[in-house]
Amino acid sequence: MTEFITFRRMTLDDVDAVWELEKEAFPTPWSREAFVNEMLANRFAYYIVGENQASEVIAFCGMWLVTDECHITNVAVTTCARGNGFGEALMREAIRVTRENGGRVMTLEVRVSNDTAQNLYRKLGFQEGGIRKNYYTDTHEDALVMWVEFT
Repeated sequence: MTEFITFRRMTLDDVDAVWELEKEAFPTPWSREAFVNEMLANRFAYYIVGENQASEVIAFCGMWLVTDECHITNVAVTTCARGNGFGEALMREAIRVTRENGGRVMTLEVRVSNDTAQNLYRKLGFQEGGIRKNYYTDTHEDALVMWVEFT
C-alpha cells in the first residue's frame, strides 16, 4: 500500500464526503438525503469510513445490521486509491464489525460484470447465492447475490 488507511464509524459530519465518493463510484448514486436518513433514522444502519493520512474519506461501506445478519448496501473506494488493497481492508473491517455485533451471516449484491469485486468477495469466503434479474436501474444488469456465514 502506498498510504495508510484508518477506519471509523461514519457520522453525520461525513455525509458530504461520502456522498461525493458515492457519486464518483456509482452511475446511479444514492441521494445526499438518503445518507442523512441512514445516519438519523435507520436504527439498523452502520457505516464505516476509511480515511487516508490527510483525514480525507477515501472509502466507505454501508451495512444494515439486523439481528444476526448483515446486508451490505454499498461499498466504494475513491478512484485514485483503488488497487492498493483498501477495498479488501474495508471489507475485512465490515466483517469484524459484523461479528463484533453478533452477526453470523453477511450478504450483498454485486453486478454480474464486476469480476474484480466478485473475486475479492470470494477471497473473503463469500459464495454465490442467486441472481436478481434487472437489479440495477441504470443498465438493467443482473446482480449476483453473494453471502458468507461465519463460524
